[in-house]
Amino acid sequence: MTAHNPTKAVRLIIAGTALAALAACGGGDRPRADLAAAQVTTIGVNSYLWRASLETLSFAPLLQTDSAGGVIVTDWYTNPQNPGERVKMTVTILDQDLRADAVRVAASRQVAQAGSWVDAPVQAATVQKLEDIILTRARTLRRQAVSG
Repeated sequence: MTAHNPTKAVRLIIAGTALAALAACGGGDRPRADLAAAQVTTIGVNSYLWRASLETLSFAPLLQTDSAGGVIVTDWYTNPQNPGERVKMTVTILDQDLRADAVRVAASRQVAQAGSWVDAPVQAATVQKLEDIILTRARTLRRQAVSG
């Protein structure tokens, strides 16, 4: 430390203090992380909602996933039991909290007509059911993390 550079001296003192504080954290009696906390955000959005959304949409091919922005977009999916219809879904996670209003599902549906795909309406109940499935799965994942 030189007298002509007090900023450098202050930085060294701060760095030394920070290192000493970090060294003190090495004890074995650190508190356990609360995995059931409302905010589990190591990926930018609520991890339970993220995982539940991926699991719920696992039957469809994925086009885009953005864990930081909380967006999952599927490609068109055709159910083998109903080859004349296909769906495409987008799930958006809107919050870091595990809440009912933190997940949005949007769906597009097309039906085959005269050799081409034509847009068709999606029942609101279908979108609501997908949101309910995701929320139920997210709550299950959270309960499992707490008990396990």
